Amino acid sequence: MRILAVGAGGVGSAAALIAARRDFFDLFVVADYDLGRAAGAASRTGDDRFVPAKIDASSAEAVAALCREHEITHVFNAVDPRFVMPVFNGAAAAGADYLDMAMSLSKPHPLSPYEETGVKLGDEQFAAAAQWEAAGRLALVGIGVEPGLSDVFAKYAAEHLFSAIDEIGVRDGANLVVEGHEFAPSFSVWTTIEECLNPPVIYERGRGWHTTEPFAEPEVFDFPGGIGPVECVHVEHEEVLLIPRWVDAGRVTFKYGLGAEFIDVLKTLRKLGLDRTEPVRVKGVDVSPRDVVAAVLPDPATLGDRMTGKTCAGTWVKGRGKDGEPREVYLYHLVDNEWSMSEYGAQAVVWQTAVNPVVALELLAAGVWTGAGVLGPEAFDPVPFLDKLVEYGSPWELQER
Repeated sequence: MRILAVGAGGVGSAAALIAARRDFFDLFVVADYDLGRAAGAASRTGDDRFVPAKIDASSAEAVAALCREHEITHVFNAVDPRFVMPVFNGAAAAGADYLDMAMSLSKPHPLSPYEETGVKLGDEQFAAAAQWEAAGRLALVGIGVEPGLSDVFAKYAAEHLFSAIDEIGVRDGANLVVEGHEFAPSFSVWTTIEECLNPPVIYERGRGWHTTEPFAEPEVFDFPGGIGPVECVHVEHEEVLLIPRWVDAGRVTFKYGLGAEFIDVLKTLRKLGLDRTEPVRVKGVDVSPRDVVAAVLPDPATLGDRMTGKTCAGTWVKGRGKDGEPREVYLYHLVDNEWSMSEYGAQAVVWQTAVNPVVALELLAAGVWTGAGVLGPEAFDPVPFLDKLVEYGSPWELQER
């Protein structure tokens, strides 16, 4: 296996550090628009299988050319979702398989944005599924932690824990604190703004996909691992668009534990128009307001040594167990920032995201996971993935509720 990782930010760098401990690949090209950042990520592994490269992720031709130059077999997309389609198309043009952690962007319904879906997350990629399948190539979409591990949990619950599922609710929360910063998102702020301010999607059997207002239906969810109760709200996320394609459930939702202050900041950004991606003219220069916000906030990859606490990603499933009796479980994955920093030098949120595509790549390299077309994590056997996660030293857990 010869891997091209597009993006040397927090997740891309953490993925390189995780992969460096494995032997399933021959080459791992770390590519970024900033060659110095790519070189730094490659050199930190101390492994000559890792080589840096410069890339323009907005150009499918540039992605394809780099694939051909290095005889890449698998493209791992670790950049913002605005670049999904050029990286996806570049991999296809070069005849490489493809993995990402966020899917092609949505567009709200022009008339009823908080009731009906417009262009949904992943629609552009699923529209190309027949071509990928005909070419015998695999595009494994949404294989981070959320989406990704959360979808694997959903498939595991459907196959091994439940005879009927009423609701699958992905719930994400943390008690992370960043010293010295009043507002410092632990993940890409560009992506955070995109998913938190877009109309959230809900799936219901008989009705299909529909939308609601951002931050709707707040609920307090009690997270394990000492995190405790956190208020969670509806957020647009890929699991709601992926899980119903492969798993039969009465309802599918995603709620994020943002906190009141975080929500207030996001609402203010929207009021001021600073969430916009369309460039505005400032003193003779065209600049995207959202890019400005991202530029003035700290790089999430650099926050680990000032961060304390844990992050929890998980899937809450309600229905009837294999014995026909009511059952409710929360399958989850905890990462303590102190552990991820001491073990890998990567902060908890980016490490938790990065480990999952590396696990998936290893399963693909071994032929344990196989497929063609545009497929989500739910299309594969969840057990080898969960077993491999334990092997990587980061076990998952199940809590009866």
